[in-house]
Amino acid sequence: LIIVTTKIVIIWFFYEFYIILPAFCCEMELNKQYSVAYKGLKNSSFDFDFEVDDTLFAAYESRDIRGGKCQVKATMQKSEHQLDFDFVITGEVTCECDRCLEDCQMPIDYEGHLIVRISDQQGEYDGEVMWISPAENEVDLTQYIYESIVLSLPYQRVHPEGECNPDMLARFTIATEKEIEAIEARAEKSDNSGISEGDFNKLAALKALMEQDEE
Repeated sequence: LIIVTTKIVIIWFFYEFYIILPAFCCEMELNKQYSVAYKGLKNSSFDFDFEVDDTLFAAYESRDIRGGKCQVKATMQKSEHQLDFDFVITGEVTCECDRCLEDCQMPIDYEGHLIVRISDQQGEYDGEVMWISPAENEVDLTQYIYESIVLSLPYQRVHPEGECNPDMLARFTIATEKEIEAIEARAEKSDNSGISEGDFNKLAALKALMEQDEE
């Protein structure tokens, strides 16, 4: 029993020291990378530059972004109880093309404003206002930077016209406007008995997709 218990303790120590601790250290290092040490600074304006790479997107296990590189320029206006940040984020990220499912590059061009209130009274972070305690020496901007990049992505993420993988496109069956009209006409003649509700939903989805492509 003692031997078994000892083995369990050793295995748990190995797991905690070699798996949990490195992951925790990586997260701490990432947060430091996008933090601003404001304590000791006079009430004035300051500029900061950050480089975003694949590490940030991997840390958040992003489903929207597979990787990328962005430059973040932040201007901070410090006052006694508040920090005002103006952000400009530019660069390029890799996403999945909605049309052919291959990697495609999406440009990032984002401008935003963040208010950081320094107060013992804590509020909920809503993407525009962040709260930190006066006891904290730094403000961590990691989450704001990541969310800003994701929110700047367009709703439809596709390659420029003609750049999709033709082999991937060939695998999809594309219904033309005439084919859709023919299906609807057959359904009307049979008093809708020959087409299911699911088929009608598919037709509606196809029409919506075609309208998006036309725009």
